[in-house]
Amino acid sequence: MMKPDKGRSWVIAALAIVIGFLAGTAQAEPLVMKFLDKANVGDIVPGATEYGQLRPDIPVVEALKDGKVVGYVFLTSDFVTTTGYSGKPIHTLMGVDDNARVTGVRLVKHSEPIVLIGIPESKITAVTEKYAGLDLIAEASAGGSAHDLDIVSGATVTIIVIDDSIVRAGLKVARSLGLGGLEPELASAGPTRSLAMPSGADVKISDWQTLAGDGSIRSLRLDIGQVNTAFEETGDARAIKRPEKGAPDDTFIDMQMALVSAPEIGRTLLGGDEYANLLEWLDEGEQAILVAGRGKYSFKGSGYVRGGIFDRIQLIQGDTAVRFHDKQHKRLGKLAAEDAPSFTELDIFKIKAGSGFDPAEPFRLQLLVQRAVGAIDKAFITFDLGYRIPDRHTEKLAVETAEVANPQIRSKVAVSDTSELSHLWKRIWLQKRVEVVVLIAALVILTAVFFFQMQVTRHERFTYWFRIGFLVFTLVGLGWYANAQLSVVNVLAFFSAVMADFSWSAFLMDPLVFVLWFSVAASLLFWGRGVYCGWLCPFGALQELTNKIARFFRIPQYTVPWGLHERLWPIKYMVFLGLFGLSLYSLEMAERYAEIEPFKTAIILKFQRGWPYILFVVVLIGAGLFIERFYCRYLCPLGAALAIPSRLRMFDWLKRYKECGDPCQRCAKECMVQAIHPEGNINPNECLQCLHCQVLYQSATKCPVCIKTEAKRAKFRKQNGLDPIAPASTGIGQPRVGNNSTPQPST
Repeated sequence: MMKPDKGRSWVIAALAIVIGFLAGTAQAEPLVMKFLDKANVGDIVPGATEYGQLRPDIPVVEALKDGKVVGYVFLTSDFVTTTGYSGKPIHTLMGVDDNARVTGVRLVKHSEPIVLIGIPESKITAVTEKYAGLDLIAEASAGGSAHDLDIVSGATVTIIVIDDSIVRAGLKVARSLGLGGLEPELASAGPTRSLAMPSGADVKISDWQTLAGDGSIRSLRLDIGQVNTAFEETGDARAIKRPEKGAPDDTFIDMQMALVSAPEIGRTLLGGDEYANLLEWLDEGEQAILVAGRGKYSFKGSGYVRGGIFDRIQLIQGDTAVRFHDKQHKRLGKLAAEDAPSFTELDIFKIKAGSGFDPAEPFRLQLLVQRAVGAIDKAFITFDLGYRIPDRHTEKLAVETAEVANPQIRSKVAVSDTSELSHLWKRIWLQKRVEVVVLIAALVILTAVFFFQMQVTRHERFTYWFRIGFLVFTLVGLGWYANAQLSVVNVLAFFSAVMADFSWSAFLMDPLVFVLWFSVAASLLFWGRGVYCGWLCPFGALQELTNKIARFFRIPQYTVPWGLHERLWPIKYMVFLGLFGLSLYSLEMAERYAEIEPFKTAIILKFQRGWPYILFVVVLIGAGLFIERFYCRYLCPLGAALAIPSRLRMFDWLKRYKECGDPCQRCAKECMVQAIHPEGNINPNECLQCLHCQVLYQSATKCPVCIKTEAKRAKFRKQNGLDPIAPASTGIGQPRVGNNSTPQPST
């Protein structure tokens, strides 16, 4: 064994001491100290007369007035990434006060070519000075989007970088110092979950519908009307005068996003070979998202061609923002999932390991939409596509052991996770507030119709056209426009969540679906399943409206013999119970077999799927042309799921005479789904609450009971010399019994 050379050891030790000293000196000298002479302290913090000492904990310099601290000065590039077009940092000096308000901002150094050779730097400086007075508490509540973005045409990326660095760095400093009551971030708790990374044959392959159904794929859909309205709300007269051309409901952009570094998502959407290429492209700790788009507007734009950076999208997570350069980008030829819709843009973006991005936590992709308002000037607005990967793609980390031992950390982490998710769903609700208000208004109107159904159904013509109009609203508005189609998958996911870690926030992510489910829960207690199935189901509306068209063209209608009809009813219950049992074993497998629902193809994707799915829907609708609501009657597992709890309803609203069924069979013959038994009582499990039987119940020209009663009244008036009156259109006041006076059928 060789003995170490003492002289060589001494030299190495000396070098280590020198290197350590230099490193310590470098660490003790943050960048902010190099730029303090670039701006007067009074310009950064009004009222301050001198710079104080550098704080020992973070690279922040105190601003003093008469020896007292009146603010804090720091450099944005000491806290966040500020790389611009040039590939070099944009250094911005800024100040904040004790109330977490920005006191001043100065651009002190940059290498942006667009500013150096094209746009006057005075324009950039003017924009940065407007950040004085920015409320960082409001920015913390809104995820950094509580202010309006003031873009300089031609320098979009530069302004975005500056804006992002000011907001993110300001929040980091305010939280670190506890300014304005903001609490420091819990860095010590660490992440509690990470992506599950099975290998080889253990990686599941699902389909587009499954991933879209559980939130593994998220979408942002904007039509021309929404974009024009958003620009109108900015109050910019120049932008308002130049609206997007086209019909208001034409697609402006349909943008979908998925975290393809998650194995199941990546294998499903990319295919085995492309997913293997992705893994080779990603280094340790790096993640990747797939962004797909179609419509008039491109999420890529042309900025990445000119400067190697994508200026229309950025990823935001908490106080972290990630922008993508050309080296972080790959084009994708096509999606591997057979049921995936087609897109004009398919791109994969890499998220570097040092960005601070946590794939297991909620994040959002921000889309910048621009509009030309002059020869070179443009106006800008932003829209957010929120994303949270479902827990089934993640696994718990060992850090939870430490959390159990430290209840204080556990409670803080839980509060942090809840607040992140809470902020996300609140932001989504705010974006869809118009659609929510319209839906609630429609539900209020429908509720009023059911509460006063005897008054409404006196007028047969009004009842008919009101129903037609409401079904059109349901199909076009709720279905094809808002994609608010409930599914048995929602029921299965709810039960799965109840048995696991239930969180209301996850169900609040889709406002319209949540409102619909709330209304369904209420209506089940009052009227049963028929309110949703008969009035609010877009696919049900599609079946009924197409059947109306078929009747108009005299396509023959077939009545299923009663004996066969009541034996076909149980099929949908068998389908539901099969799916429910399968979900207890594997929710993912149950969601795959839930393709028996045609809702995804006909409503959500608007028939933009593979031909087997389209053929299946066409067959169902075709059957409905001859047998009204064929799918609803015999196959719908969602209808079965709603029929089971509807047995708990508290009232019987549909009125019946004792003569119904014996001898009269008119209502039974005219019921569109044959929900009335031959003996006259209504099967609440099958009734769709169309109210047609209540129209007949009050008709003085169609109901034998009413006709007989009117004849007696006319004879009485004639015998007593009273003036004749027109036949009444209502049977109110005549003997009648509710369904509860007759035995309830069993199915």
